[in-house]
Amino acid sequence: MHLDLSELSQLAPIFRELFKGFHVSRRDPELYAQLSNFQDQYRTLFKALGFELVCDTRGFYYFVPELAAAQVNKTAQRLSLFTFILVEHLADQGRDPIAVLDGGSIGRDELPSLLEKYRDLFIQAEVQTVDELEEKILRRMTQLGFAHEEGGIYRFLPPMHRFIDVCLSVQQDRDLAATLHSALPLPVPVLADDDSAEQLDSTDDPLDLSPFAGDESEEDALARAIREEQQEIDA
Repeated sequence: MHLDLSELSQLAPIFRELFKGFHVSRRDPELYAQLSNFQDQYRTLFKALGFELVCDTRGFYYFVPELAAAQVNKTAQRLSLFTFILVEHLADQGRDPIAVLDGGSIGRDELPSLLEKYRDLFIQAEVQTVDELEEKILRRMTQLGFAHEEGGIYRFLPPMHRFIDVCLSVQQDRDLAATLHSALPLPVPVLADDDSAEQLDSTDDPLDLSPFAGDESEEDALARAIREEQQEIDA
C-alpha cells in the first residue's frame, strides 16, 4: 500500500493519544474522523511500529501491542473492579447497569454511599476516601476516554463497552452455572501487591492499560516507523 503521509494530518496527536492508552471516540471528532477516513493507512503505519490499531464497530479506536508483553497494572485492575462494583450497585437499586454504562451517567453525590457499601473491595484497590475514588478511578477513566466529567456528572462513553463485554461474559458463565445447579461466584479482580508483581510478567488481557514497554520515546518510535515505511515504499 502506498502511504501519502500528507494525508495523515493528525498523525502526531493520534499516535500520542493512542500510545498513552487513550480511546479515541466520537467525543474527539477531529481525531476520530481522521482515523475513520484513513483507517487502512493508519493501521499499516502503526503495524510497522508494532501496534495493532483496533476499530470497535461501536465507535472507538485503541491500541494493543502486537506482542502482549505488558504487565498487568493497577489502573486496569481498578477500573475492572469499579465496573463490577457499579454493575452490582446499580442492579441493587433497580437500575439497568448496561443502560447506565452504555451512555448513561452517575453523579459525584453517589460516590460516598458507593464507597461505604463496598469499602472492603475498594481497600483492595487502595481507595479509602471519595477523593481517592475520583483520583485513582474516575479521573483515570476520563483520561483514558472511558468517561467524560462535567459539573460533577460522569457520563460513560462508547469505550466502556470493553468493560461491559467482560461483565456480560461473566453473567453468561453464571447463568450457565445456575443451569447446571452449581455455584459460580462473580469473580472480582484482586490487586496484586508489589511483591507478587513479578509473577505477572505478561498478559493477553484486552483491558490491560499499562504503558507499552521499550526504551524509545513515542516521538522516536513514530519517527522510526515512518522511516521504515518510507524505505519499504521506495524499495
